[in-house]
Amino acid sequence: MPTLIIVNRSGDKTAVEVSEGMSVMEAIRDNGFDELLAMCGGNCSCATCHVFVDAPWLAATGQPGEDEDDLLDSSDHRSAGSRLSCQIAMTAGLDGLRVTIAPED
Repeated sequence: MPTLIIVNRSGDKTAVEVSEGMSVMEAIRDNGFDELLAMCGGNCSCATCHVFVDAPWLAATGQPGEDEDDLLDSSDHRSAGSRLSCQIAMTAGLDGLRVTIAPED
């Protein structure tokens, strides 16, 4: 199982094992990070699962799709590493992926 490193808003890091195919949002939610609201449940219709992907992982996680890009535009905290965690599926190639939960809008 690939490992995902989650940095919460306080800067604390937690490494969790994630089943391949599970979204980063599901992994964060299922591991007790209440600060990631994920209000739409992973349907790419809100931006409450916004995370910052660490720079070394940007190419591996790919670019946001059109709908995701539009939702990220609504955030005051958008950055070059911004992604909706519901849109990143964990794979063996993402073993060690590190994301930081974005501030709440």
